[in-house]
Amino acid sequence: MKQFRMPTAYTILFFLLVAVAVATWLIPAGEYERREDQTLVAGTYTQVEQQPQNPGDVALAPFHGFYDAVDVAVFILMVGGFLGVMMKTGAIDAGIANIIRRLDGREKLLIPILMIFFGLGGTSFGMWEETMAFFPLLIPVFVAAGYDAVVAIAVVLLGAGAGIMAGTVNPFATGIASGFAGTSLGDGIGLRLLMLVLFEGAAIWFVMAYAARVKADPSRSLVAGRDERFHHQGEAPPLTGRRKVALALFALVFLVMIYAVIPFEDMGLPLPAFGWWFPELSALFLVGGIAIGLIYGLGEEETADAFVSGAADLLGVAFIIGISRGITVLMNNGSITDTILHWGEQVLGGAGSVGFVLLVFLLYLPLSILIPSSSGLATLSVPIVAPLAQFAGVDKALVVTAFQAASGVVNIITPTAAVVMGGLAFGRVPYDRWIKFVWKLILILILATGLILAVSAIL
Repeated sequence: MKQFRMPTAYTILFFLLVAVAVATWLIPAGEYERREDQTLVAGTYTQVEQQPQNPGDVALAPFHGFYDAVDVAVFILMVGGFLGVMMKTGAIDAGIANIIRRLDGREKLLIPILMIFFGLGGTSFGMWEETMAFFPLLIPVFVAAGYDAVVAIAVVLLGAGAGIMAGTVNPFATGIASGFAGTSLGDGIGLRLLMLVLFEGAAIWFVMAYAARVKADPSRSLVAGRDERFHHQGEAPPLTGRRKVALALFALVFLVMIYAVIPFEDMGLPLPAFGWWFPELSALFLVGGIAIGLIYGLGEEETADAFVSGAADLLGVAFIIGISRGITVLMNNGSITDTILHWGEQVLGGAGSVGFVLLVFLLYLPLSILIPSSSGLATLSVPIVAPLAQFAGVDKALVVTAFQAASGVVNIITPTAAVVMGGLAFGRVPYDRWIKFVWKLILILILATGLILAVSAIL
């Protein structure tokens, strides 16, 4: 019997397009009254004439979706180009290698240092696929230091995963979800910073506790007896002056992005607010990528090639955004979006703010398995879920936080995540051993997230 394989996000989204088109024939069409700012007026839902969508509408929906989300798609490509140039310089690999050399004999300090590094990458720009480059570098180091491959993999996956769960300004989750929710990227950033500290701290404690047990008694390793000795450590590039400059510019670009999206005026702080959004941020990453490439000395042609190559790596994300946005287009054209919101209003209206936000969080856990792309899931669902928040008296930014926390925690364990399966394969760690190692922390993170969301909904 042929082994079942989870279909790609594209196939899942295509079937959802077809399913939504069929739904427009079955679900009653209806509309809410809207205010000038397009927010829904609760209690004003009325049924209208049915608008069923045909196969031609299904074929056109992704293109209309691209038109609706072109600013998000272009932004994703610019970030990809920026990261492509940065990886071309070798500065990130060199920085990690430099830290390893400086901590010679004190390798246990690598765990918190590297996990904080990956956490900052995860919370700022959704560092996930980019971590694949670090497995061949870090696994031999930790194994040689007396730990095991599980420790090295956990440093990468849990470090970045905790940061993604609490994405402060992650453009691939928080940014896209905020855009479709109609909120600023800076809304709710205080809560996400708190979650970042708590989740990253819990992950570091969890990994260090396991690492200490393995160091003291190697037989307690979850992969004891397996051939996990990696003798060929990858050669990392040296941390030259030009790479230090590249790292400084890399950090500067993200610092500018963070500052530019924070609504200081709304927070009552006497600081000038830029009010930047996708067009300005796209330009920032474009200029930043070009500047890093030229200052590093890649030259015009090599910089352009690296930028285009990096953008191409994220072209699939842009496709997913357009296709998934097409689902919303079909729902809107079929006049069933407001009907579904009306049903949600009826179901969640009496749930209260706490019940609503917890149900949203629980809903996103299985959805994140079916659609592992956080950007695709945000584009598909947030335009539907976020408007319901006003009926429950919940800030839309809290819906964004619930979405990204659920998506982030699922990414750490789902077999549909290429980074998880790739890292485990390189470290020769069976998937069931990884689940055995991480399930307690996952449960803690889920319960902690639910508690934080519930308290935030009350306050």
